[in-house]
Amino acid sequence: MPFEAEALSLHLQTIEGPVALAFSYQAEDAAALHLLLRCGADNLEVFTLDTHKLFPETEEYHRELERFFNIPIHAYYPDPDEEKELEARLGEWGMRESPEKRRLCCDIRKVRPLRRILAGKNAWVTGLRAAQSVTRSELKTLEWDEKFGLVKINPLADWSDADLWAYIQKYGIPLSPLYGKGFRSIGCAPCTRAVKEGEDIRAGRWWWENPEHKECGLHIREKL
Repeated sequence: MPFEAEALSLHLQTIEGPVALAFSYQAEDAAALHLLLRCGADNLEVFTLDTHKLFPETEEYHRELERFFNIPIHAYYPDPDEEKELEARLGEWGMRESPEKRRLCCDIRKVRPLRRILAGKNAWVTGLRAAQSVTRSELKTLEWDEKFGLVKINPLADWSDADLWAYIQKYGIPLSPLYGKGFRSIGCAPCTRAVKEGEDIRAGRWWWENPEHKECGLHIREKL
């Protein structure tokens, strides 16, 4: 493996104060969480952003992972008033009308709740990999997140697809049942589909947009 628990431990030793892991039900997030727990990370909060648009399988997987790791995964939600206004404006499918409308939906359902969660945290850990998409090709293991004003650690940044699946198999980490249905990247139900053979692993995310637009707005990268 290009990056293992020992290297992650060294990074965490440089961080004073609380650390968070943002869990979005990808295989990558499960591997990153497993790495963190192997490190014995202190002051760790594992959380997820429940956008109220998740697949039923995702909610089942949430409970399975809590049992597997024997930890709570805290769910956070959009602001109710902002969500009500968003739904009145976009309806069920309005986010597909333009990148701007889709980013507004992501902003209210993901970015703003994340900003509230990360307030007071000193670092957050993600399952991002550079190999996932063109928007992540310059991803670094350790970054300064300008948007949220804290250190971001991406322990899987250099992992290949083969690295990821070897780690999952080695430790018997459970996967979302959506992987068995052809999904390779998992998000909100209206904005995620299974991928076809030969397609990029993130082809099923916001498939109506150009690849360079396909981020929800959570990840801005500045190298430390």
